[in-house]
Amino acid sequence: MDTLTANYQAGIFYDELISQEGNARAPAKQLLKYLDSLPTEELEKRRIAAEATVQEMGVSFTVYTEEGNIDRAWPFDIIPRTIDAKDWEVTAAGLKQRLTALNRFIDDLYHDQNCIKDGIIPEHIIKHSKNFRPECVGVSPAYGVWAHICGTDLVRDEEGKFFVLEDNLRVPSGVSYMLENRAITKRVLPELFENDDILPVGSYTSDLFDTLAALSPRDTEQPEIVVLTPGIYNSAYFEHAFLAQQMGVELVEGSDLFVDSDDCVYMKTIYGPERVDVIYRRIDDLFIDPEVFHKDSVLGVPGLMRAWQAGNVALANAPGAGVADDKVVYAYVPDLIRYYLDEEPILANVKTYLCDDEKDREYVLANLDKLVVKPANESGGYGMLVGPHSTKKDQQLFAQLIKDNPRNYIAQPTLKLSTSPTLIGKGSLEPRHLDLRPFILQSKTTHVTTGGLTRVAMKKGSLVVNSSQGGGSKDTWIVETKGD
Repeated sequence: MDTLTANYQAGIFYDELISQEGNARAPAKQLLKYLDSLPTEELEKRRIAAEATVQEMGVSFTVYTEEGNIDRAWPFDIIPRTIDAKDWEVTAAGLKQRLTALNRFIDDLYHDQNCIKDGIIPEHIIKHSKNFRPECVGVSPAYGVWAHICGTDLVRDEEGKFFVLEDNLRVPSGVSYMLENRAITKRVLPELFENDDILPVGSYTSDLFDTLAALSPRDTEQPEIVVLTPGIYNSAYFEHAFLAQQMGVELVEGSDLFVDSDDCVYMKTIYGPERVDVIYRRIDDLFIDPEVFHKDSVLGVPGLMRAWQAGNVALANAPGAGVADDKVVYAYVPDLIRYYLDEEPILANVKTYLCDDEKDREYVLANLDKLVVKPANESGGYGMLVGPHSTKKDQQLFAQLIKDNPRNYIAQPTLKLSTSPTLIGKGSLEPRHLDLRPFILQSKTTHVTTGGLTRVAMKKGSLVVNSSQGGGSKDTWIVETKGD
């Protein structure tokens, strides 16, 4: 009798669950044995149950289109991705190291700029950064930490080695989907959670609360923490509401807050104004305070920067943290780790060509059909050129964009992204490319999620995993494997 995995072809890429010889990798053995025990009809029932659970739980995301905003159910694949706990221990250490160095770098930029004076990063890279905020110069957030919540995108190459693809330090999203993926999987594959081999992810919201509470400028046992959202039309509104509810804090919009003459932030309540200590803001820098940035912004709070600069409220992430969320700065992170921490990077970067560099630019322009070209500050998979899947017209357009503004572009080799079995059709597994976004929290202490958000390119052969570009997701299992 054919089993679910019997006809699966891992292909030429590193497959997370099944080797090219067709054998289950150690952390996937229990999972694949169980899946093979299920009749096709039962697996289909589980898949349908997962879809129903997504609808029932209201797990959705918003896609912006020319016709307007469209709410879509979260695209979910029930076959989890598995990673060995020993591998993850090393990866988590690398993520902590990376965020520690990045926070040292941001703090340095807004104070002495020693990294520029010592030649670690060229001055013009920072001078022409869209996300460097002169308004932040001289401000000293608690613990020297600017980026309290970071989502770092990881990929695995053909040998299964993790590489850092990018760091998201402005307003990183996706962690709620990591948590919901686990909740959905527990409903549809409950039998697999009866032992302790799969490490839990459920502590994230309490870790987030502790991270935020540690930032309070007031010495109080119960600091007032709020989540500041742009509102229901934001693509990540589901996450804003989810995190506020899970932490037991208020979800607010800019109009719910005000800054008084004492330069403190207050929340409007039916009992009168209540002082706010910490704001987990899900609004980009330029919209948080119309007194300082975009004058016409109705999303922010007039005077918020004043209150933050005075040390009367903590903002997570701090304004200006996005200076390190730049794909050009990314290329210098290994050197920044060596400079600030006097350590070798645990996690490697993907090979990166800086179009600002004449030699690199010549190479990129001559090889646009082979490379992935990315703008320095876009997100969500927008504004990219994926060379092997591009047309001559696309390549000509990007060649001109690079020549017009070389500082704004980097290029990387087309990665042989790892794959994982994904349920396509009724009872059929096919390999699909994926990445991983773990989340790192830092204030008084540092926490790394057990795994992260796995995003899957649902289209055959596609490397684009973003949900806004047709990608999906699956649960990520960090598995304690038994020794031989």
